Amino acid sequence: MRGVIGFGFGIAALAAPAFAQTAPKPPAPASLKRMLDRAPDAESALAKRYVAEGKVPGIVILVGRDEPGGGSTVSIVTEGRVADEPAAHKADIDSLWRVYSMTKPITGIAAMILVEEGKLKLDQPISDFIPAFKDMKVLVDPSKDLTTRPAKNPITVRNLLTHTAGLGYNIITKGPLLDEYNKLGINPAQVNTQMEVQMAQLRPDSLEEFANRTASLPLIAEPGTKWSYSIGLDILGRVIEVASGMPFDQFVNTRIFKPLKMEQSYWTVPADKVANFASNYVFMGATRVVADPAASSIYLKKPEFPYGGAGLVMSARDYDRFLHMLLNGGTLDGARILKPATVAVAMSNLLPAGADTSILNETAKDTGAQMGFGAGGSVYLSDVAGGPGKGTFGWGGAAGTIAWADPVHKLRAVGMINLFGDTPLKREVSKAIYADIAK
Repeated sequence: MRGVIGFGFGIAALAAPAFAQTAPKPPAPASLKRMLDRAPDAESALAKRYVAEGKVPGIVILVGRDEPGGGSTVSIVTEGRVADEPAAHKADIDSLWRVYSMTKPITGIAAMILVEEGKLKLDQPISDFIPAFKDMKVLVDPSKDLTTRPAKNPITVRNLLTHTAGLGYNIITKGPLLDEYNKLGINPAQVNTQMEVQMAQLRPDSLEEFANRTASLPLIAEPGTKWSYSIGLDILGRVIEVASGMPFDQFVNTRIFKPLKMEQSYWTVPADKVANFASNYVFMGATRVVADPAASSIYLKKPEFPYGGAGLVMSARDYDRFLHMLLNGGTLDGARILKPATVAVAMSNLLPAGADTSILNETAKDTGAQMGFGAGGSVYLSDVAGGPGKGTFGWGGAAGTIAWADPVHKLRAVGMINLFGDTPLKREVSKAIYADIAK
């Protein structure tokens, strides 16, 4: 199961999303000015095919574009239901999905709020907030053993934002260090109730202890020198709560979700929302099986601490509001989250100069663009013909979700399914969206 999950809590996610056709029942908020009067053909066809072929029980695609004269045009494509059961809720704009690593850009923007307020600096050592990270060690040969040398550079806020801290991830890391991560319960994610029985026994019971345990382990690379997918955004959650003086999840709820009226975004799914909460699936060979049924989901139980890298359940409507705020320069419907200059920094390439990005660009090579990395999400460094524009910022999740903001096309896109391991859909959704735009 770990291999299935690890294929990408987000890597190379920016080339696509997923969806189909049923008008949502809830009224659109003020930011969704009007619906398109035509069906987005390529997106609809893709969504119908995915459900008809049994790849997923349901899918939602939301695409928003700002209009020259003001306002926002939104198209919503839905198909199928949130679970296989015939009586399951039809997938809609408010259906709830495990977004896993799409949590990372939200954590990144939370950190940028504190940067704007002067409570954090991008190149500030995180040991100022978590003293255990002051004297780190680096593995001499990560594939061989745990022999270490002293780190030359401190881990900074920038490093956590961009996966250049030298931290590992139990879905990516291999060798002796993986064993140490597993022994100390460095597994900040929820899969299902069965796996959680074992994982919770070892996992720390607070974000503070999680950070301190991580700091006791060596790094896989010198901080600032290599992009390697990591638990950096989870550690950043601890930095945020120390710098803000507020629990991490409370900070996100108070400073992002509440002012943006993101009312379907949860660290723990409320009991009265279960009916429209998607079940999560995985393919075992050619058979799709339920990995985490909504009715008994692990997401109905509060985790030991909030996971800044993979902890949220959200609706397409809510994620769109987050992206819309970014494209609007930090404001939406009268709520100011960030200044335009801060948003520009967050969505820019924040990678340390000279960092090795070969892994990032190898996994994203089929996008046709060089990739950088910003505040918790990837950044296109050039335009793609017939695709995303330069500066496109976003990320995807392990269960097939995808979202991005494209400043060139003034476009925001959200694709929601819950199926571990579905990378092709992410690419196909992007192609379908930009094909519909071209029409």
